[in-house]
Parts: sequence; structure tokens; C-alpha cells
Amino acid sequence: MTAAIATPAQANAQTRYEVHRADLPLCCPLPSMALWNSHPRVYLPIAADGGESDCPYCGAHFVLVD
Repeated sequence: MTAAIATPAQANAQTRYEVHRADLPLCCPLPSMALWNSHPRVYLPIAADGGESDCPYCGAHFVLVD
């Protein structure tokens, strides 16, 4: 019997991502994304910046939704 392996989401496939407080601390690429084909992981301040943050590497825009 083989175990199912989840395929990571493609990194930087979108320009806007909605994240929840459970996803904090926020990093880009997200943990569910494949890191090998993206930029180095960077942690982004989002709660202190009014609930929005942009990645300095790829420009992805993250919005905190409650």
C-alpha cells in the first residue's frame, strides 16, 4: 500500500492571496507552495501593516481576512 503524497501548489501563480490569522506568521512563498522553483522564503509583517503586505521578491499581494 502506498501513501498519497500531496503535490505542493505552484509558487507565485497568483498576484493576490487571501490569508487567515491561522496562517501567521506569513511567509512568501507560502508553506503549501513548492519552494524549489521560487525565490528564497521571506517572512512578511501583515498584522501590523493594516492587514496587507507585498512580497519584495515577487510582488505577491497578501490580504488578511478574518
